[in-house]
Amino acid sequence: MDPLMDLSRYPLEAIAQRIGTPFFLYDAGILRARMAEVARTAAPDGTRDRLHARYAMKANSNRFVLDAAREAGLWIDAVSGNEVGRALRAGFASGHEPPVIMYTADVFRDNALATVVEHDILPNVGSPGMVRELHEAGYAGPIAIRVNPGFGHGHVQACDTGGPSSKHGIWIDDIAEVHAAAKQAGYPVVALHAHVGTGPQIAEFDQNMRRLVDVFDALLQQFPDATSVNLGGGIPHAYRLDAQRYDLRGFRTLMLEASSTLSESAGRPIALEIEPGRYPVAGMAILVGRVTDVKDTRSNEKGPGQRFVMVDAGFNDLIRPAMYGSYHHISVVAPDVEARATEFVNVAGPLCESGDVFTRDEDELLLPRELPSPQPGDLVVLHDAGAYGYAMSSNYVSMGRAPQIAWDDGAVTLVSRRETLDDVLRAETSEVLAV
Repeated sequence: MDPLMDLSRYPLEAIAQRIGTPFFLYDAGILRARMAEVARTAAPDGTRDRLHARYAMKANSNRFVLDAAREAGLWIDAVSGNEVGRALRAGFASGHEPPVIMYTADVFRDNALATVVEHDILPNVGSPGMVRELHEAGYAGPIAIRVNPGFGHGHVQACDTGGPSSKHGIWIDDIAEVHAAAKQAGYPVVALHAHVGTGPQIAEFDQNMRRLVDVFDALLQQFPDATSVNLGGGIPHAYRLDAQRYDLRGFRTLMLEASSTLSESAGRPIALEIEPGRYPVAGMAILVGRVTDVKDTRSNEKGPGQRFVMVDAGFNDLIRPAMYGSYHHISVVAPDVEARATEFVNVAGPLCESGDVFTRDEDELLLPRELPSPQPGDLVVLHDAGAYGYAMSSNYVSMGRAPQIAWDDGAVTLVSRRETLDDVLRAETSEVLAV
């Protein structure tokens, strides 16, 4: 299992009194340790030319996090033009030699195409028509191709990352046609990419990685310019206390073996890239809210009564439980919490939505959690909120997004403030367009 953040280390009530609730708290020590762990996995014992790690910044793109990734020597996988821009502002290098920033997408939206062209960013093409769009935009440089190998699975059914029902990548049988279009446009294909997800069971990740190696072993024969293979990411993070923690040492061995296998088969050095995704950031953060009330429903012909603990954090702050039925461990913080009896309760947020309940299962049904009996005024902590927490938060019902706090060995820094109504309204306009 992954250890939970030790809540006794942080002055949560003092922070709450200073900036209000809810808020995210990031532990810099945990973040740096996880980034360094990934870096050691990708470059052990002088193997930096054989293995690289790309941080998929969609998990958390705060400058505080990007700085930690850059300092650890990780590269970047960006999925929008603005993510590329944020990576550049955080000090990651543009250009193709080496391709420190890669743009991975199935659609060029907004400024993405212009950003790729202007800054010589390696485009990882996920749809055939993107080759044409690059050519029409005047792009001159190499490309990568994202392959849908026909298999894969995310941590839940809604996260299907490979196979017939996945929108991602180019179906493996259509790769030759896309390669021909790339040749005609003058684009050498220097990298091949696939992402097949973590899978619901930890062993499935390793199985999928080995299957991908076999897929790329065959494909590399068709791509003489390819010098790297990206096996995607999704290194598992153990959200549940009884879950097995993924062994990065075994993963490092698997990657080195794969690099040797692919290099020998291709007859040239093939570097391997991994995208650790949520792994370096999920466990370094908590979302802190406050209990505002406790209320009950009664049993009737529709079902049993329930106890609801109402808190001021909602799915506009952390959407994973509502969207995926994802589990986040919950703690109650109060001076006398150790002396309280426990009870099974549902933790629900402030939004005018039935789905705004953090204690649901994968079928979106209520799944009460055993907690020390919460009381109004208590703080409630949702753990492992560093990946796809703030990054997927929203201004739903015109609420401002929660602030982000960095804790660095006793130093408390506000790394993004709570959004105001002015922030929410800033993009609204009455500009008349001449069309």
